[in-house]
Amino acid sequence: MSQLSPGEYTALASGMYLEGLAVDHERDVIWYSDVVGGGVHGVKPDGTPAGVLDPERMWTGGIMINADGAVLSSGQGGVRWNNPETGASGWLIDTLDGQPVNGINEMWPDGEGGMFFGTLDIESVIAARVTGPTELWRLTRDGHTIRLASGLRFTNGIAYNPRLAQFYCSETFGQGLAWDVTPDLALTNKRVLLDRDDCDGLALDVEDTIWIPGVYSPGIIRRVTPHGEELDPVPTPPGATTQVRFGGADGRDFYITLVPADAGDCLRTGRALSGTSTLQRGRSAVAGVKIAPTRFDLG
Repeated sequence: MSQLSPGEYTALASGMYLEGLAVDHERDVIWYSDVVGGGVHGVKPDGTPAGVLDPERMWTGGIMINADGAVLSSGQGGVRWNNPETGASGWLIDTLDGQPVNGINEMWPDGEGGMFFGTLDIESVIAARVTGPTELWRLTRDGHTIRLASGLRFTNGIAYNPRLAQFYCSETFGQGLAWDVTPDLALTNKRVLLDRDDCDGLALDVEDTIWIPGVYSPGIIRRVTPHGEELDPVPTPPGATTQVRFGGADGRDFYITLVPADAGDCLRTGRALSGTSTLQRGRSAVAGVKIAPTRFDLG
């Protein structure tokens, strides 16, 4: 596999509208979703295909890795899990407060084996209607769900920085938001991190900088300090980035899902997509945070 320099990219895969993204660091596989084409797809860092999970399932917006290698995928109905090695699968979350789940979008580990996640009005997204309010939740390792925040416009990328005790959420169509995190992992002191209405996926680097792609900010990934100061953005190939994740031995490789510049408007209004979407590998000047696996007992 060729070594890239910062600013260089290589395409690994393509699809209709790629979004969910996770790196299995132990098995060296990148998993991504095709929101409208269906399925969760795996590739090696050189682009070699590594399998397809739930090929008929559409609207998967988030992916994470469990410690046993199972791939967690969010979307309509909740969070699914699939173990690529055994073929076993099931639902990790399909109800909240005893009610069927409309949709779940992005996820992030809570540092205790469980995870944070955001809900999504997926029925309205599919119907190209204005979406209803969404929430942030936590799922503990032993299966308890805890509501953390309500009344958000559209939860998208999320991240937790335990060193700073801060939590971030891209509230698409709203703003980039931040909270302080209490010792029991509750959220407090909500504030604006980035005053833009196109915040999408979200990642962290080891210098505590927040990387925020935007579906209406083609050609760049914005970088913001924990205090809300914008740094020089990371240039990308033409198109809009929906998600970014770090990998590689030194944490400086990163992967992005890239869609046509008008793809966000196409989904929002129900118009046909104007082009293809790609998974790209790039190289960062600074190492990124490698997302740790969750530790759910999936049976």
